[in-house]
Amino acid sequence: MCEHDVLCMATTTRLRVPTHPLAAGSVGRRACATGRPRACYRPTVPMTTSTVGHWDSELGELDALIDRVLAEDLASGDVTARTTVPADLEAAAQMLAKSELVVCGMPVAARVLSRVDPRADVQIFAAERSRVTAGTVLLRVCGNARALLGAERTALNLVQRMCGVATATRRFVDAAAGRCRITDTRKTMPGLRALDRYAVRCGGGHNHRNDLGAGVLIKENHIRCAGSVTAAIAAAARQAPHTLRIECEVTNLAEVDEALAAGAEVILLDNMDDATVAEAVARIGERAWTEVSGNVELERVARLAEIGVDLISAGALTHSVRAADISLKFDR
Repeated sequence: MCEHDVLCMATTTRLRVPTHPLAAGSVGRRACATGRPRACYRPTVPMTTSTVGHWDSELGELDALIDRVLAEDLASGDVTARTTVPADLEAAAQMLAKSELVVCGMPVAARVLSRVDPRADVQIFAAERSRVTAGTVLLRVCGNARALLGAERTALNLVQRMCGVATATRRFVDAAAGRCRITDTRKTMPGLRALDRYAVRCGGGHNHRNDLGAGVLIKENHIRCAGSVTAAIAAAARQAPHTLRIECEVTNLAEVDEALAAGAEVILLDNMDDATVAEAVARIGERAWTEVSGNVELERVARLAEIGVDLISAGALTHSVRAADISLKFDR
């Protein structure tokens, strides 16, 4: 399966969602204000074909993740909704973009809503990875009013972050203009790494290591423990799987020369100014890939790409991203 298809659903796919422990009860239901027939999640925009089973394999039990975050809000119920909203009331709501953004996570929002009300009718109107303007309807849902109120904050928290990551990534990718690859780092939200990484891909970026076992990346503390750049690279070359490139972080030009001589295949230029990066790239030439990392802000990306680096990894894509402005409003 293509990595970009992870959260996409076939247009003909209909979710049969297991009932969440906190789901709305099987009470009599007042008619939905929209008059729609009751159904499960059904996308209304073209989606790449995949199966529901791919969610778990790629995202590590998506339903379990959703249940954990729902429990933060609903572990003791929703006393406000329970005391002010009739148990059988049906409601319709729409999710709106309130600023320009890159769409990401609509199937996740649909899954959240369906976990709390398995009979909810969720329609997605904005395709993943598309750019939309303020006022665009991203999603509409019809379901039990209490359930929708209980799921509202969780659904918004997830998609606001995912759209924020995708939007920030797209700005970096646009600035690079195809001259180098933009990647994330492991500076992701604990427990949400799979969603953060998916959002980076939706923004046109690429993923770095998913975890510590996914690649050899020798950093400053490894070098201190090994004794030197040369010793660390030599040890990795002897013991690491042959299918993995050996990457080494360096902080100055002397370490660049040492890493090259030791046989590093990727050299990470950490916290270097533009002039030093340019000299390092010239020295390295075609002998290794070059990656720049460390306090890389958006306004610097075009300059680094022009210098000729191969990769720019930016923790800012995920560790301090601004959430997208999105709302979920009930119809009157």
